[in-house]
Amino acid sequence: MKPNLIYIVADDLGYADLGCYGGREAPFGAVSPHIDALAAGGLRLTEGYANSPVCSPTRFAMITMRYQYRLRGALEEPINSRSKGSTTLGLPPDTPTLPSLLREAGYHTALVGKWHLGYPPAFGPLRSGYDEFFGIMAGGVDYFTHCSGSGDHDLYLGEEPHREVGYLTDVLSARAVDHVKHRAERARDGQPFFLSLHYTAPHWPWETRDDAGIAPEVAANLFHLHGGNVDRYRRMIHHMDEGIGQLVQALRDERLLDDTLIVFTSDNGGERFSDNWPLVGGKMDLTEGGIRVPWVAHWPNGIAAGSHSDQHCMTMDWSATMLDLGGGQPHPDFPLDGVSLRGLLQRPADRFERPMYWRMKHRRQRAMRDGRWKYLQVDEHEYLFDIAADARERANLAGRDPRRLQAMREAWLAWDATMPPIPADATVSLGYSAKDMPQR
Repeated sequence: MKPNLIYIVADDLGYADLGCYGGREAPFGAVSPHIDALAAGGLRLTEGYANSPVCSPTRFAMITMRYQYRLRGALEEPINSRSKGSTTLGLPPDTPTLPSLLREAGYHTALVGKWHLGYPPAFGPLRSGYDEFFGIMAGGVDYFTHCSGSGDHDLYLGEEPHREVGYLTDVLSARAVDHVKHRAERARDGQPFFLSLHYTAPHWPWETRDDAGIAPEVAANLFHLHGGNVDRYRRMIHHMDEGIGQLVQALRDERLLDDTLIVFTSDNGGERFSDNWPLVGGKMDLTEGGIRVPWVAHWPNGIAAGSHSDQHCMTMDWSATMLDLGGGQPHPDFPLDGVSLRGLLQRPADRFERPMYWRMKHRRQRAMRDGRWKYLQVDEHEYLFDIAADARERANLAGRDPRRLQAMREAWLAWDATMPPIPADATVSLGYSAKDMPQR
C-alpha cells in the first residue's frame, strides 16, 4: 500500500530553533512540542541541507527534484510582485514535477500555503501538477491582511482571489486539516494523497496571532525592519507547531497516521531572530547557517521511533524519496539530481556519500560538501573546512591542505560547467550584473 505523503516546509527557520535540535524553551514554554514529538517518533537528521540559502530557488529544486540552476526562474529571488505577467520568471508548466509525477502514479495532489514559483497566467500550482491550491503566490504577505509587498491581496483558491479573515498560519493549518478530513475516506479506500503544506512562518513580517493591531503598520513595508524580537519570532514558530499538532491529530482521528509519511524541513537557514547554533551565518549565505536545516521524517509503518542519522542530503533528495515511495517514475528527458533516501528510512545507520554543490550570486559565493570536507568561496576568498570537526567553520585549512582545496575547486568548476549558463539579459532584468555571478 502506498503511503500518504505530507511535505511540511517552514520559511526561514533556523537550524536550532526547534527543541529537538537543541533550541531553548521560551518564557511561554516549549516552542515546538509537536514537531519534537514527530522527531521522537521517527527520524531526525543532523546534517541535512537546503538546496539554496534563499527560498524560491529551494522550492524549484524541491518540486523538480533537480538542481534549481537548470531553470532560469530559479536565479536568486527574482520572483516578486514586479514579475507578475512575466513568461520567464517561473516554473514552466511543461517541466515534470513531484506532484505531476505522483498524480500519474495515482495520487491526489494539493498545495496549501506558499507557492513563490511564478504568477498566472504563465505559471501556477494548478499548471504544475497540483489538483488543488489554497495559499499565496508571493514570497511573503502580511499575516492579517494577506497582502503582498506591492499592496495586492495575495490569497488564492485555485487561481481565483479568495478572502478569508484570520491569522495566515492558522488559516493554512485549518485548511490542511480540512483537506485531510475530506480525503480520508478515499485514502482508506486506496487513493493516497500528496499534501504540500508550505507555511510562511516564521518569515517576516514579525507578527504573532495576537498582533492584529500592528498590521496597518507593516502593510507598507513587509520587511518590518524596525519591528520584531526573539519572543515574537518564537511565538510564530509555536503557532505553526500548534497547527502541525492539529494536522497530526486529524490523521490519527481518521486512522491515517500510521500510513502517512510526514517530512518537515525549512526552505533555507534562519534570518534575523533565529537560532542557528552551533552554525554561523544565515539566510543568503553558503555558510552552514544558511543552508543546513532541520529534517524530520515520521512514518510509523516505515520508520522506527527514535531514529537519527548524520546522512548528508538536500531538499531535492527528499522529494526524490517521496516520488520513489509513491511509485512515480522520473521523466526520461528530465533525469533527477535528487537521490532517494528510501533505504535510510528503514536503516538509518546506513549512509552513503556523494558531493553536493551550491552557488549564489550574493557576494559571489560557491560551496561544495564532500564527506567531512567543505569548499567555500566568498568574494575572492577561499576556504577549506573539516565540517565534522569544525561545524562553525572557524579553522580555514586551505593553506595547510592546498591539494585538497585545488581538487575540490576543480570539482566545483566541473559541476558548474554542467549547469546551463545564466542568460545575458537575465542579469539586467534581475537588477544585478554578470560580475556578481560565479565565474567559471
